[in-house]
Amino acid sequence: MTPPQYKRVLLKLSGEALMGDQGFGISPDVIKYVSEEIRSIFDLGIQIAIVVGGGNIFRGIAASSYGMDRSSADHMGMLATVINSLALQDSLEKKGIATRIQTAISMHEVAEPYILRRAVRHLEKGRAVIFAAGTGNPYFTTDTAAVLRAQEIHAEILLKATKVDGLYDSDPVLNKDAILLKRVTYMEVLEKQLKVMDMTAISLAMDNHLPLAVFNLKKKGNIRKVICGEDIGTRIYA
Repeated sequence: MTPPQYKRVLLKLSGEALMGDQGFGISPDVIKYVSEEIRSIFDLGIQIAIVVGGGNIFRGIAASSYGMDRSSADHMGMLATVINSLALQDSLEKKGIATRIQTAISMHEVAEPYILRRAVRHLEKGRAVIFAAGTGNPYFTTDTAAVLRAQEIHAEILLKATKVDGLYDSDPVLNKDAILLKRVTYMEVLEKQLKVMDMTAISLAMDNHLPLAVFNLKKKGNIRKVICGEDIGTRIYA
């Protein structure tokens, strides 16, 4: 078997990925499947950090569009990510993976506050670390939080798990002739406004030369294949 290409990675999961075919909430089958996929790379000795979105429960930017104050809406979205993080932690620990949640908003009875040195120490001790509540600030997405945390912990790559096979030149749901891009630069993503992450996240990744891998979470084994260097999905580089 091909040895892993990375020692420390950050996995970005969207909240929508956790609801499966449901219209809302968390699918027990999906969260079990995601935990099994994470277990497959944990067994390789990889240090794993995870950022989970909250769109399956509440999306701040959507709520603000019908009149809710954006700051209030975004804080509600941050709390949704904590709910998802707790569910993922429970599922991972049932798979035998020691897990810690660190939140950008203090809630000591539920999780640790985000402390960088403590997070790195958990990773070094073989624990998965889930970063919840985004950056703790409104107007910033969990994509931006994922890039920020990846930089802070010195992750070698950010793994962006999606519902499609990678990054396309147009929306593959709307355009059946959309072309899968195997290699693309940050600048091309920005110039063409390819909707893989928000522009703030891409700009931050570009400024810090953080490589991104975009792949289909629904295909079993894809996370492990990316970690082992197989040509899966899309790679975004400088």
